Amino acid sequence: MLLPRILIAAVGVITMAGAVLADLVIPDLAAQHAFNEGWPPYAKFHDAQYMVMTVLLGLIGLVLVTRRDGNVHSRLLCAAAILATPWLGMVGALLFPGTATYDPEFSEMTVFVLGMHGQVFMALVLLLTLLSAAAATLRHLGSATARS
Repeated sequence: MLLPRILIAAVGVITMAGAVLADLVIPDLAAQHAFNEGWPPYAKFHDAQYMVMTVLLGLIGLVLVTRRDGNVHSRLLCAAAILATPWLGMVGALLFPGTATYDPEFSEMTVFVLGMHGQVFMALVLLLTLLSAAAATLRHLGSATARS
């Protein structure tokens, strides 16, 4: 169960730090988010809300991954589900009318990977990582159940 634990913990750390770094700390990215003069206070409130939420979800995921008591399979699967929440939310937000992954004035600064906005690409990579960890956990659970 070491590999799933490591994968989920890595996603937990990225989830905790990612939005804060991108939206508040890294100057070029923060200019598009928390320090975007074009954003009204209400939009900045929701950005701050998202940053706080991802830190809290990351912490919850890390606590579940690092605890040693109870059912390890359940904890890992729960941590993976919790950590998937903000990344699924990012991908799901694209389904709403009028949303975009960047503001037009920042089009020259926007990074694309394989034709996808960098954040969306990262979300897909992290979701695939969590899916792989969950599959390995379920495989281990199935083999443990078959042995008993």
